[in-house]
Amino acid sequence: MIKINLLPYREKEKKENLQRQIVILSGTLALFILIILAVHLYFNALISGMETKIQEADAKLVVLNKKVGDIEGFKRDKKELEQKLGVINSLEGNRLFPVRMLDELNLLVPSKEAWLEKITQKGQELRIEGMARDNGTVARFMKSLGKAEFVQSVELVVSKEKEVAGVKLQQFILNCVMKKEI
Repeated sequence: MIKINLLPYREKEKKENLQRQIVILSGTLALFILIILAVHLYFNALISGMETKIQEADAKLVVLNKKVGDIEGFKRDKKELEQKLGVINSLEGNRLFPVRMLDELNLLVPSKEAWLEKITQKGQELRIEGMARDNGTVARFMKSLGKAEFVQSVELVVSKEKEVAGVKLQQFILNCVMKKEI
């Protein structure tokens, strides 16, 4: 016997095909939503991890900035101490300079022909005032003073005749520029 299917089989196939497509589409949509959710959670975890690292780095930065400030303070203190030590060393080195200078100056003054009345030092300038028997003695004193270790240059400021106890003498004033270091 022959069976004839009078039911619309094409509609049934269309209906099944449509249901299959709906299931596939809803499954794909659900899978897409799950992927988006997973990516979102992954990036949130990544961002929160980075934020934690940033906070830790900021904390380290604060600590390091404090250390840098301390180091800068130490450098400032070191520089001040070095300046003070430089001044102390300079003073120590120049401590005996006035004694040596006066000793050498005493040896340069022609004995029994000239004498010094006043010596004034201002910075690198030395002013010498004194009396001599004549201009020749003053000239010899200036030449010997010009050859001294501590003198850079000698200049005659004043040389005038002055009578002292009936004797004519030469009163002189010399300006000397001293060398910075001996």
